[in-house]
Amino acid sequence: MRNHACPGYRAAKLLRRDALKIGGAGLLGLSMQKLLDAERQVRAAARGEAAAHVVKKIAPKAKSVVFLFQFGGPSHLETFDMKPEAPDGIRGYFNPIKSNVPGLDVCEHLPRMAKVMDKVTIVRSVHHTMRNHNSAAYYALSGHAPPLDDIRLRDSLDLFPAYGSVVSRLAPNDGALPTFVALPYVCRDGSVSPGQHASFLGKAYDPLLVTTDPNASDFRLPELSLPAGVTPEQMESRRELQRLVDKQTRLLETSAKARGLDAYYDTALGMLNSPQVSRAFDLAAEPQKVREQYGRTTYGQSCLLARRLVESGIKFVNVYFSEGIGGQSFTTGGWDTHGFNNTRMFPILEKYQMPLTDQVLPTFLTDLDERGLLDTTLVVWMGEFGRTPRINNSKSRDHWPGCYSVLLAGGGVKRGYVHGASDKNGALPDREPVRPDDLAATMFHLLGIDPGTEVFDPANRPLPIAAGRPIHGVVA
Repeated sequence: MRNHACPGYRAAKLLRRDALKIGGAGLLGLSMQKLLDAERQVRAAARGEAAAHVVKKIAPKAKSVVFLFQFGGPSHLETFDMKPEAPDGIRGYFNPIKSNVPGLDVCEHLPRMAKVMDKVTIVRSVHHTMRNHNSAAYYALSGHAPPLDDIRLRDSLDLFPAYGSVVSRLAPNDGALPTFVALPYVCRDGSVSPGQHASFLGKAYDPLLVTTDPNASDFRLPELSLPAGVTPEQMESRRELQRLVDKQTRLLETSAKARGLDAYYDTALGMLNSPQVSRAFDLAAEPQKVREQYGRTTYGQSCLLARRLVESGIKFVNVYFSEGIGGQSFTTGGWDTHGFNNTRMFPILEKYQMPLTDQVLPTFLTDLDERGLLDTTLVVWMGEFGRTPRINNSKSRDHWPGCYSVLLAGGGVKRGYVHGASDKNGALPDREPVRPDDLAATMFHLLGIDPGTEVFDPANRPLPIAAGRPIHGVVA
């Protein structure tokens, strides 16, 4: 009989016993759809595994990175690159105040941040050309320019993986401890923003994704919780059964014996049995005073959890300020403050984004420093772009990738330093321009990974993990 199934279905060879195998692997919330997605990623990764590559190591200055992604695009002109002498229509409604670094002023609504500027470097000359959120977010989260600047850009295995997934591939943690954790959302502007997972590297290098609210009173990780009534010994026996079924059916023989899925299962089981992992995620162990200092908000407790994670040895943590671009609410969302729907940028910033940032960011930096972690933890605070120099008709600002600011701290970066400069209106870099590619190269360089190290895409083409150059001027 003629087989009318599509070629992809025939290639997968999913038989009844295979479906039974997959159905028995509900471990850690792996649904049938997730497993099918994982298999697709494994196939892509297997094509790249055939070509060997050399991981070029250099002396590291940082052990970990915490990437604080400010989705929506914060205004550089209202945070760390104010232009009080600019003409009307460009000059904002907020005033600068002096920080504890001479000549480095910040916004009046960041008074606590003003007291810790001696811990950070501000890069004031970052620029690119992507004006849409998903395209620009992908560039920020992966360090690679997207193939097009289009609001319709969709996540795909042709796009580059997240920074943390690259680190997981090239410099993974030993044992049960995950290398890469992302929390507490998956960012999306309509569709999921690319650059948040392992893409063509394969499922084994995806982050441990935490989407439960760290601020919830009953915060726990279903990802690290055994099903009711199942002991670790029973779960390990189930894993052995899965190995036996794999061996007997050779279900995924065409996909390099599912190396990615095997690694994913083994890592998951290791985490279930690891006291070190359980302790790292136990926010209830933190003194209430510390939790209050960070603020009882999702973002504040996410940053506190990030501190616990790097303290335990996790190498890369993505913390997302918000799930969406926001900009129209006084209580939730991101930094996309256009002034849509009769809202206004400056009151929203004053009441929501600025107070939240001014509580969490300086607390996080000070906590890391007092614990002796800041020197070995690189903190990156950035959005996908800045805001237009010219204020629009809604008394707000629109997207502006032409020049914006990024904050770096710790992990081998200079303290109390400004790198580069924007022009008099904050529209374009005036000196020492920096691209996201250069920021990516700098992160890898500080972690001790040569930015020229190559990985392989689905077509088996070697690609450098970063197309830019390290910004040596910011390195201490």
